[in-house]
Amino acid sequence: MKKYARLFKYLKEHKRNIALYFLFSILSIIFSLVSIGTLPFFLKLIFSKEKMALAAPTGSFNLVQYINYQLGTYIQSNGSNGYIMALAFICIAVIVSTFLKNLFYYFSFYVLSPIKMSVISRLRIDLYNKLLVLPIGYFTEKRKGDMMSRMTNDINEIELSVVGTLEGFIKDPLNVIIILGGLIYLSPKLSLFLFIFLPITGFIIGRISRTLKKQSSAAAEKQGEGLSILDETLGGLRVIKAFNAERLLQNSFIASNNDLFRIRNKMQIRRDLASPLSEFLGVVVLAGILWFGGKLVLGGNGLEAESFILYIGLFTQIINPAKSLSTSFYNMQKGSAAIARIEEVLQAPVSVVDNPNGIKMDSFQSSIEFRNVSFGYDDVTVLKNINLKIEKGKTIALVGSSGAGKSTLADLVPRFHDATSGEILIDGVSIKDYTLNSLRSQISIVTQEPILFNDTIANNISLGKPDATRAQVEDAAKVANALNFITNKDEGFDTNIGDRGSKLSGGERQRLTIARAVLKNPPILILDEATSSLDTESERLVQDAINNMMQNRTSIVIAHRLSTIRHADEIIVLQKGEIAERGTHEQLLQAHGIYRRLVDMQEVK
Repeated sequence: MKKYARLFKYLKEHKRNIALYFLFSILSIIFSLVSIGTLPFFLKLIFSKEKMALAAPTGSFNLVQYINYQLGTYIQSNGSNGYIMALAFICIAVIVSTFLKNLFYYFSFYVLSPIKMSVISRLRIDLYNKLLVLPIGYFTEKRKGDMMSRMTNDINEIELSVVGTLEGFIKDPLNVIIILGGLIYLSPKLSLFLFIFLPITGFIIGRISRTLKKQSSAAAEKQGEGLSILDETLGGLRVIKAFNAERLLQNSFIASNNDLFRIRNKMQIRRDLASPLSEFLGVVVLAGILWFGGKLVLGGNGLEAESFILYIGLFTQIINPAKSLSTSFYNMQKGSAAIARIEEVLQAPVSVVDNPNGIKMDSFQSSIEFRNVSFGYDDVTVLKNINLKIEKGKTIALVGSSGAGKSTLADLVPRFHDATSGEILIDGVSIKDYTLNSLRSQISIVTQEPILFNDTIANNISLGKPDATRAQVEDAAKVANALNFITNKDEGFDTNIGDRGSKLSGGERQRLTIARAVLKNPPILILDEATSSLDTESERLVQDAINNMMQNRTSIVIAHRLSTIRHADEIIVLQKGEIAERGTHEQLLQAHGIYRRLVDMQEVK
């Protein structure tokens, strides 16, 4: 049962509702026994054709004996009509007790449904929160589709298979055992009549039941909205972390998830109503059969009415639990596999751990320093013995072939990864001693691929500073050479840019990411060459925006087009995770080494 420990932990928060569930379930079982178990005793008394002389009950109070006495007295006092009147009384008693049974049965699901939905809602939120805190390196080996499947299909499987089946394993076996015993005891001669008549009533009940199961498109829309937020989160984790936007995205997801919870809870309650209502209507039909069939028995057709009605009652009661038990084991196995997949993510180690008691980094004063920094994963060395000091206000360019470790080196500064060995210091303090939020608040990132969200232009620019005024947003757009194309849009800054900015051109998307970095106004910039995939005109506009943004800031530039870094204060040439060359553009050209070869290759192109 260890695999279900997390679900049990969530259930502890609903002790009151769980107590109500057990109370309503017990009351439902009691009235079920009243409606079926006591019926033969009443029928045995009612269908006796001789006048009954019953002795008054004596000794301690006995409910059955007392009812028998009162019923026999009533029959004797009313003569031949007493039998018919007593029969009507029994039909009413059966209907009332069955109604109360199903009423409490529905109440039990009414309090259980929010518990089940809350457990799934909590599980979904915990999984999403874990995705936000996991290091970026975790997702390099995971497919986004697999993560989406765990968030959707696996959690739905847990909801349908595990949460529901656990309840079935308690009720269904006991119901089946008791009812099977009763059916074995009863005469099989009645079976032929039942198998001819009950399918007709079953068809009628089925028609009524299907009218209670209407489809709702709202739940599907909300689920799609949540998946969209999740997709954007997985695709934009670097930007979310860099701009400390975890809370913003988290609140958006929780709001969507809570809406989905409320909609699905209403649907579940309506769906749960179908079963008890169908059963109640079925019993009303059976009560009518009992009334008219009982009159035939009283007419002398030789049928044992009490056995007939009891057999029908037992037969209708065994259908649902027997069908449920036949698939319980299979469902539990499927649910167990889904839980294992969810737990794999929830139990994944968080290698980049925030220091809640860390130093708050309010400003950047002097330098960023790498001291003997190495980084690797799965026995693969990515960076080896990096020693580098970046003075405030300087621009450092990182160049090298693909896979040399440029992006990894830059990612170590905002702690997207933690160094395997060595340390990184800012202003002489290890970055691990700063709080993650304050560290990343001093850094902005512009990636090679623009990462935008399905929202308005203004909200995308203000991602890292959601409390920014419209004037501040416009100033940032102006610095990023984006103001002109934004004002030409029909809705200006309130224009929705579509999924990942699909309504904008490549240059427009990139200028928005620059405006976002400008608005945050950090002292440290990490720039992954933002112009490498743009046309000539867009490249000029974006490069001008980058030059404006880099003024009076400390910049780490990951360079693909070497022509854009000629004026860098220092160029670091990486090869196989090590610093192979370093110096200014002119110094490296004169060295006739790796850098000179890279420059010559691009000039040939």
